[in-house]
Amino acid sequence: MKVGIIGCGAIANIITNFAVEGKLGVDLTYFYDRDIERAENLALQVDGKVTLDIEDMLNNVDMVIEAASPQSVAEIVPPILEHGKNVLIMSIGALMDAELKEKLERLAASTGAKIYAPSGAIVGLDGIKAASVGKIREASLITRKPPKSLGISAEGEKIIYEGKASHAVKEFPTNINVAAALSLACNKDVDVKIIADPCVDRNIHEVHVIGDLGEFTTITKNVRCAMNPKTSVLAAYSAIKLLNSLNENLIIGT
Repeated sequence: MKVGIIGCGAIANIITNFAVEGKLGVDLTYFYDRDIERAENLALQVDGKVTLDIEDMLNNVDMVIEAASPQSVAEIVPPILEHGKNVLIMSIGALMDAELKEKLERLAASTGAKIYAPSGAIVGLDGIKAASVGKIREASLITRKPPKSLGISAEGEKIIYEGKASHAVKEFPTNINVAAALSLACNKDVDVKIIADPCVDRNIHEVHVIGDLGEFTTITKNVRCAMNPKTSVLAAYSAIKLLNSLNENLIIGT
C-alpha cells in the first residue's frame, strides 16, 4: 500500500523513522508540507517524493495521513475522500465539529473510502468503544501538562480550562486531541479539565468512565516529542500500529 503524508512535523518524523527502519507496514511515498524544506528532509530518508500540489499525491497513493492541523482538516480531507482514497486523521479534534464529521462520513460512504482515527495519546480507547455498546453515564478527562507545552508560564499548578471537550478543542486545537478521541469513542461530549503543572515533565491524561460496564480509570504518562512538546510519542505510535494492522491477519482489540 502506497501512503502519502500531509504535514511534516513531529508525528511525520516519527512515522518516517519507522519507515527507514523497515518497521512500517506500508510504503511511505509522498510528502507535502507548506514548508517544502521539511517535506524534502523526510522524503530524502525513504527515497520518497515531495509534491507541491496535494492533487498530484492523490493520483499516486492508496491512503493519506493527515498530520497538519485541526484547522486544515476541512480543506484537506474532502478532496482525499472524493478521490476514493482512505485517510488517517491525526488532528481528530476537528471531528468534534458535527457538521464536518457528517460531511466527511457522507463523502466516504459515496466513494467507498475509509476514515481512520488512531487512539492517539491515551490508553484504554478499545475498552471505551466496547463500553459504548451499553450506556456510558459519565466520562471525564483530566489532562496535566508542563506550562511550556501549553504555551504559557506558571509558577504553580494552574487550572486553565474546565468544561466540555467540544469547547476545549476550540480553545486548545493542538493540545487536546485526546478529549476528542475520548468523546468520539464514547459518543459523549466528555468533561475536560486541563491543568498547567510546572512539577511534571510529561503529558498526563487521566480518564474516568462510569456506565453499564461498571467503572474504570486509566492514567497515561506520555513522553513528549523532542521536536514538539505539545505532541506525545504515543500519538505517533498509535498511527504506526494502525497502519501496520492494515496488513495483519490477526486483529487484537476492537
